[in-house]
Amino acid sequence: MGIKDNRFAHPPSTGNHLKPMEDNLHSPHRRLIELRIEHADLDNLIDRAVAENPDDDLTLRRLKKRRLLLRDQIARLEGQLDPPEPA
Repeated sequence: MGIKDNRFAHPPSTGNHLKPMEDNLHSPHRRLIELRIEHADLDNLIDRAVAENPDDDLTLRRLKKRRLLLRDQIARLEGQLDPPEPA
């Protein structure tokens, strides 16, 4: 019990051990996934709004406008992540 085995000792914490996880939480790929999920949720919401209250044109226009903005954001981010190859 007198000799301490340091082979499994952890290095001193510098606070950077969370950095890879933090980078992953804010990565462009994660943002793209979040935008796609939000877009799908809006699709479902629009479908329900049409079925339940088709006369509410203002709400439908707002939802569709938001969905269009999301689609544009998704396309822009996809272009940044996977730029088209030159012909």
